[in-house]
Amino acid sequence: MAQPERTETERIGRAEQKRRTRAALVAACRRLIRSGELVTMPAVAAGAGVSEATAYRHFPDLVSLANESLAGLWPDPAQALAPVAASADPVERTVFACEFLLRRVHAFQGSVRAVIAATIVRPGGAAARPGFRFGLIDAALDPVLPVAGNPARARLTQLKQDLAAVVSAEAFFTLTDLVALTPDDAIASLTRTVRTVVAAGVRDLERLADDPAAR
Repeated sequence: MAQPERTETERIGRAEQKRRTRAALVAACRRLIRSGELVTMPAVAAGAGVSEATAYRHFPDLVSLANESLAGLWPDPAQALAPVAASADPVERTVFACEFLLRRVHAFQGSVRAVIAATIVRPGGAAARPGFRFGLIDAALDPVLPVAGNPARARLTQLKQDLAAVVSAEAFFTLTDLVALTPDDAIASLTRTVRTVVAAGVRDLERLADDPAAR
């Protein structure tokens, strides 16, 4: 027996209910993120007052839910680096970017760990992981390290790749979890590494700028 067609009012009501449920899930996820507790789909569903199955109908996986929920919780790179916007020192700017990222990683570690865990077992899905570090590194270096010539561009790219391994949640968790450093000591260790890496990169870029053959 055919089901009766829904009225326009019923369709609108159903769409509004879906919107409210989705918003409740995002709000519950944001509360968990801010708390620093581990973010899981069952915990988010419970916080939103819906079943886990309902949560998965709105978000196919935890990463998509976390990505939508993180919008607005992280400032864009220019806002994050506003305190050093007037600095022309690439070392100072990048150290600030590193500490900014790692302090936020520590505060939101429950969601960061959950997203890493969800993507590391599915390498093909790693591109869905938020890449906040890359925007911060670009914003720290690009305004103060203009480059000309392919060798200099290649060296700057290499510098950013080197920094991506240091200005990272993975490096922070290695030091806190495996080396048993405190969060402050882990951040201090990584910012020291950033100073060394950026200083070496800047020296190389200055040498390339003085080399006519590299232009």
